[in-house]
Amino acid sequence: MKRTLNQVRAAAVAMVVVLGACGGEAVVETESLVGADDAATLTSELSTSVPVGSTLKATANVNMRSGAGTGYGVVLVVPNGANVTTVDRTTPSNGFYKIKYNGKTGWSHGNYYTLVSTPSGSTSGSLPVGTTLRATANVNLRSGASTGYSVLRVVPVNATVVTVAADQSNGYYKIRYDGTVGWSYGTYYTRVSSGSNSGSGSTSTNPRDLAISKARAGVGFSYWWGHGRFRMDGPTSSTRGSCSGNCPSCSHSGSYGADCSGFVAKTWAVGSNNSDVSVDRHPYSTYHFTREYHGWHTVSRSSLRKADALTYNSNGSGHIILFESGDGWGSLWAYEAKGCSYGIVRNLRTASSAYKGIARDNW
Repeated sequence: MKRTLNQVRAAAVAMVVVLGACGGEAVVETESLVGADDAATLTSELSTSVPVGSTLKATANVNMRSGAGTGYGVVLVVPNGANVTTVDRTTPSNGFYKIKYNGKTGWSHGNYYTLVSTPSGSTSGSLPVGTTLRATANVNLRSGASTGYSVLRVVPVNATVVTVAADQSNGYYKIRYDGTVGWSYGTYYTRVSSGSNSGSGSTSTNPRDLAISKARAGVGFSYWWGHGRFRMDGPTSSTRGSCSGNCPSCSHSGSYGADCSGFVAKTWAVGSNNSDVSVDRHPYSTYHFTREYHGWHTVSRSSLRKADALTYNSNGSGHIILFESGDGWGSLWAYEAKGCSYGIVRNLRTASSAYKGIARDNW
C-alpha cells in the first residue's frame, strides 16, 4: 500500500518520539581545542566542557544510554524540555555527556541540550589580587573580557590560576596561567585560596603551592643582579624592568627584578623578613644555597618534589633554579632568573651533574 509524503513524515516523527533523538556516528563532532566561555556561547548544541553539577535542558526527546556511543543500550528517553545534571566529568566523550535524570545515570549526546546553569560554587564578584582559582572545565583564556577577543590558550580542567586584578569585567577575571595573562570567565572557576593586595599574594596552607604561585607571578620580570623583588600581579610594560650588558657588570632599569638566588629566596621566603615579594631583599647567594644551610637541607635529585631547588657554586660562579616537575636527572620544568638577556622564565631544561638538590626545611 502506498503512503502519502505526509504519512511518511508523520511516521518518522512518531518513531523519533518513541526512540528519542540520538547522536549517531555521522553527527558526533570531534572535540577541538576550545574551552568554555560564558553561557551565551552555549545557547545551541553542546560540544565543550561544562562544570560537574551543571544543569542542561533537552531540546528534543533524547536517548540516555549506558555508555558514550550509539552501540550502548538505551536506559531511558529524556523528554524534550526536561532538565538533567552533569555528573562525574566535565568533558564529553564522543560528544556524549554523563548525566543524571530522574534517579538514573547514563550518557546523552550534547547536540540535543543547552546549558541552563552552572554550580553555585562558581566564581563571581570582586576578588583580592593573588586569589587562586581552580578551573572546573577547559576554559578559554582570552586577550580581553568578552568572547569577541582572541583565545590566547585554553586553561585545562583542574588547573589553578591566579588573579592579577581585583575587579571582574562582564563576568571575566584577569588571571595569570603558566606565565600567560588574559581574561577568563568566572563561571568555570572555584576559589581555592584568597589573595591579598600585599606581596604574599595567597593564603594557601600548602607552602609548596605558595612557592610555585610566587614563582609563576615572577615570570616576565627582568634579571636584576644582587636583588630580589617582583609583584604578585605579574609584570607590565612599566614594571617588568630591563637588563643590559654582562653581569655582574650589567646595568638595570626599573624597580623590579631578581637574580637567580634572590628569586629563589623570595619564593621560599628564606632570610629575615623576606615573605613579601614586593620588598627588595637579597639575603643569600648561590654560595650560601650550595655550601651552607639557613633553613634548607640537601635532598636526592632522584626524589625532588615540587618547589625544591637545584643549585651549584664552583670557582666563583653558580646558579640556582626552582624545580616544578619532571626528572631530576633528565628533562625538568623549572622557574629561574636565567640571566640578563632572558629575565625570569619557566622553561623545560636539564641540569648538569654539578647541581645538587636542596629542599626548604619543614616542607
